[in-house]
Amino acid sequence: MDTSHSDLEAIRELLSELTRRVYRIERTLGLQDATASPEPMKARESVSTVGQPAPTGTPAASPTRQEPASEPKRPQIPPRPATAVSAGAETDLESRIGSHWLNRIGIAALLIGVSYFLKFAFENNWIGPAGRVTIGLLAGVAVVVWSERFRSRGYRIFSYSLKAVGIGTLYLSLWAAFQIYSLIPGGVAFVAMLAVTSATGVMAVTQDAEILAAFALSGGFTTPFLLSTGQNRELALFSYVALLDLAALALVVFKPWRRLLLLAYAGTLLLYIGWYWTFYSRSQLSLTTGFATLFFAIFAVAPLVERADASVATLFSSVLPFLAFVNAGAYFLEIYGMLSDVSKAGTAWFAVALAAIYILLSRQVRVRQSDPGAAQTLQFLHLALAIGFITIAIPIRLDAHWITIGWFVEAAVLLWVAERIHSDFLNAFAIGALVLGVVRLLLIDNFYSTTLIFNTRMATYAVAIAVLGILAWYGRLRSDELGRSAAAAAVVALNLLALIGLGHEIADYYARQMTEVRPIRGRWNPAYWAEVRRVEIARDFTYSALGMAYGAMLMMVGLWRRSAFVRWQALVLIAVTIVKVFVYDVSELDRAYRILSFIVLGMLLLAISFVYQRNWLQLSAKKNPEGNSARA
Repeated sequence: MDTSHSDLEAIRELLSELTRRVYRIERTLGLQDATASPEPMKARESVSTVGQPAPTGTPAASPTRQEPASEPKRPQIPPRPATAVSAGAETDLESRIGSHWLNRIGIAALLIGVSYFLKFAFENNWIGPAGRVTIGLLAGVAVVVWSERFRSRGYRIFSYSLKAVGIGTLYLSLWAAFQIYSLIPGGVAFVAMLAVTSATGVMAVTQDAEILAAFALSGGFTTPFLLSTGQNRELALFSYVALLDLAALALVVFKPWRRLLLLAYAGTLLLYIGWYWTFYSRSQLSLTTGFATLFFAIFAVAPLVERADASVATLFSSVLPFLAFVNAGAYFLEIYGMLSDVSKAGTAWFAVALAAIYILLSRQVRVRQSDPGAAQTLQFLHLALAIGFITIAIPIRLDAHWITIGWFVEAAVLLWVAERIHSDFLNAFAIGALVLGVVRLLLIDNFYSTTLIFNTRMATYAVAIAVLGILAWYGRLRSDELGRSAAAAAVVALNLLALIGLGHEIADYYARQMTEVRPIRGRWNPAYWAEVRRVEIARDFTYSALGMAYGAMLMMVGLWRRSAFVRWQALVLIAVTIVKVFVYDVSELDRAYRILSFIVLGMLLLAISFVYQRNWLQLSAKKNPEGNSARA
């Protein structure tokens, strides 16, 4: 019994000590209220009853009456302080600096140090040319092999950095062997560099590393620069570039590495521009056009065959649209630069053919793209490119006012197609083509006509007015606010163009009258200036007559169609005419024209007033539905 009692005492002391320690730990960690007492004695008392009978005189607890056990208090975890976020950001920045930036700086420093050492050794002839190239090749292979050890241990970024050093060393060593020391012929150097590029590409596929594929493409496109001899070898150069582009296209078919397309296109474009600037002549038109078309086709079909991946679709979703836009623009400029001096008509038909290709591509993208958002973006972009090439083809092929008419016809066709397929996208381009035509008509086109009304200028204005009428009609058919706004703007523009066109006819007619006035006994003779003044007075009166006649016509149309919008345009035009008659005509026109202006204007105003007073349009009834309209 004594032994058992001593053992129990030891256990109680141990549990009490553990309780105190746990309490101190919880208090240190903030898991308990700082003011709460540990109450170790209660724990000790509860432990002391283990295995012992109840003391004499103390009633045993009834098994039927049991105090409800209190729910243990959950530890309150304090909220994370605001400084923890900044600390986390600082930790991430610190980790990035330590693992990425210092890594790259260290590699650069190591390369610089080794380069200085080798330079010093070369200058002192410690190592011969063959030894230098051999050291470079062996060092490059060794670094690549060594990098695999780090990759197997999970240091992928460091491993890829070492591979970049090793691959770069191999390219530079082969370049030095050919260009500097002439140790190997150009064909051997090319095959060796091609082997390095191929090996890097194989490593990229087997290790599923996009960065290695980028290294392979970078080395592949650098090879022609490194091995250039200054000779024109168009067929060999562009055949090699086409193989690199096809390899990049094959990679994006099986891997979601669409950024490689940008790298491949940049390398292709740089090599093409460099060769074109140095070697191109018209005798090479057919071959150069063929290669330019091949490059264009490779990157044009890339959106149809590339492998989409949801993990990178959002981050690099703009790669394909950007590539499609740049590819189309560069290809057109390349062909335009070669064909513009050969055949102007051929360049225009080339633009039309390119538009047809992009219409076909827009349909194929919609079918083949798995991502609906990307498919819609590319579809709209291809349609926009098609419309743009048609718009460009018009001024290339046509001249003078025919360019303006061509843009108006294009706008009409786009409006018709947009209405058939219910596309606001095409409506926007139709309005754009219409605006281009109107701006050119008002600011650029210079007409010379010898007949009144029936001439090329009025024909061009008539086409513009007709297209604006089509726009107003289609806008009126729509029930939304945008359609009504477009219709209203088209009607206003239509009337303004009609007034401007008729005003040009008046100005040209009286300009010819001016030229027919012959100086009588010299230009300073008063009779000559009197005749000129007579022509000017007649012209100014005709302007007033045009305003009154056109305003009356608008008012009749507004009354006939019961359109308040048209009637308001008539009222505004008549108001402008009233101001001109009372301010300008009174002081400048001859007495007969002045009388005629006031009589015609007065009769027009009385007629319009009579219509409104008779309330033929029932405007008062519309304002007062109860029928309490004011009597005239």
